[in-house]
Amino acid sequence: MMRLIFLFLVGLLFYFNYELWLGDNGVKRIAELEEKIAVQEELNEAFLARNNAMAAEVHDLRDGSAAIEELARFEQGMIKQGELFVQILGNNQRSGPQQ
Repeated sequence: MMRLIFLFLVGLLFYFNYELWLGDNGVKRIAELEEKIAVQEELNEAFLARNNAMAAEVHDLRDGSAAIEELARFEQGMIKQGELFVQILGNNQRSGPQQ
């Protein structure tokens, strides 16, 4: 009778070790999930930085006219009345029509 109980307990030990090391929800699965979590946390940090930058830009656009003026100058090429627009070209850029 004791031998039967001992064999049963050894069988349970092997079964649980198998599930722990080789089963679907074992150590391998936990390592995969931890890797996915690390990747997702990096993505979240990048998106958080982007969102903070966008929130700061929205705040500037709502509260100050300097940001609106800057956007108009760079994106639309607008200049103030009486201003002179000067563009400095680099060495490998040419002015005038391209041929």
